[in-house]
Amino acid sequence: MSELRDIPDRPLRRGYTTGACATACTKAALLGLVTQQPVEKITIELPVGEVAAFYLTNFTIDKAQASCSTIKDAGDDPDVTHLATIQVTVELNEEREIIFRRGEGVGIVTLPGLEIAIGEPAINPVPRRMMETVCKKILSDYQLTAYGVTITVGVKDGEKIAKRTLNSRLGILKGISILGTSGIVTPFSASSYIASIEQGIDVAVANNATTLLINSGARSEKMLKSIFPTIESYACIHYGNWIRETFEKINSSPEIKTVYMGIMLGKAAKLAQGQLNTHSGKTSWDKKFIYELAIEAAYEEEIAKKVLMLNMAGRLQEIFTFTSCEKFYQLLLQKCYNHCIQLAPNIKLSIYLINAEGTHIPYSI
Repeated sequence: MSELRDIPDRPLRRGYTTGACATACTKAALLGLVTQQPVEKITIELPVGEVAAFYLTNFTIDKAQASCSTIKDAGDDPDVTHLATIQVTVELNEEREIIFRRGEGVGIVTLPGLEIAIGEPAINPVPRRMMETVCKKILSDYQLTAYGVTITVGVKDGEKIAKRTLNSRLGILKGISILGTSGIVTPFSASSYIASIEQGIDVAVANNATTLLINSGARSEKMLKSIFPTIESYACIHYGNWIRETFEKINSSPEIKTVYMGIMLGKAAKLAQGQLNTHSGKTSWDKKFIYELAIEAAYEEEIAKKVLMLNMAGRLQEIFTFTSCEKFYQLLLQKCYNHCIQLAPNIKLSIYLINAEGTHIPYSI
């Protein structure tokens, strides 16, 4: 979660996600355990292919386990977890599995609808895969493949930090989530993020792009790139949560003729209502509006009222089958389309609604 602040008068500095920090600690701690030597600095490969270096502190080792921590640097992103201490303890197990445990300050999942099962620590899938990868590599290198690794991730003051997020509304209690799909935190304050959007569109125009592929983040971009593989990377823009500003910039760039927009279900539920800043810290989805949308789409009251029982918009597909022929999604997308096209009326716009499984529903006029 990011907070607003003035854009720095210099090139924007990126940071690293909590997931990248936890991976670095995991790698360092496991190396320390198998070598019985502390590690001061470690490098990891991020999902985007870049290599990042982390310094470790608070290293402790015995024959059974090893622990260390690192300080999260969010760069110019005013993320609430900036400068948080990410802590990891590892120990070998005989189950030959990578097992995740919740340390103090990491949330626990208590409601359905997330990508993590109820009762699990709130460590998202990509960080889990990153940690699994480094563990398996070390176990292989040191001929310890008969063992697995138990990883306990904690965040100092994480429960306090979590109060500045909407985690509790999502059923994530007692701490923050370990997040990240790329490993990198891009400048995420309103002014700096909007500046990066505008700069990205300027670069696309300068490279003679007439078509943009815009997405909220890496997950929707990956799906949309599979549909439009020939679109150059410079024409792929992350709008984050700033939909209004993105379309206003597009409208002021007459060179752009066509826009393909990817949007996740949770953000679409907000956009359909006219919320053009979809940040979870600024807006939350309106169950009553979605309920009324279902009624407008001619669903029976008994079905529509089920919406009021959901804790998050991503679970709408538990009520409405996620297919193009489902009239609820067509009406939802129509509302999204209308809000966007009003901001850039001269473009040809197509919207792709995406669920957590990567399935999409297209909409255009």
